[in-house]
Amino acid sequence: MKIEILGMGCIKCRKLYENTQAAVKELGLEAEIVKVEDMEKITGYGVVVTPALAVDGKVKTTGSIASIDEIKRKITNV
Repeated sequence: MKIEILGMGCIKCRKLYENTQAAVKELGLEAEIVKVEDMEKITGYGVVVTPALAVDGKVKTTGSIASIDEIKRKITNV
């Protein structure tokens, strides 16, 4: 599983990254978590408001810091 945090490195983006790491750990999953800060790549996903969370190339959340529980739901319902 590949999880991408889409954003320019702001505080909200960093918090989403931390929450994602915690969610993956709590679920005991093997996942590659990647920060995507290139604006062309971000807009290539159709994202206009960051931070955003993408799982295996599919955008799951945009414009907010998803909670650990919300992230767990999003990555288990791929």
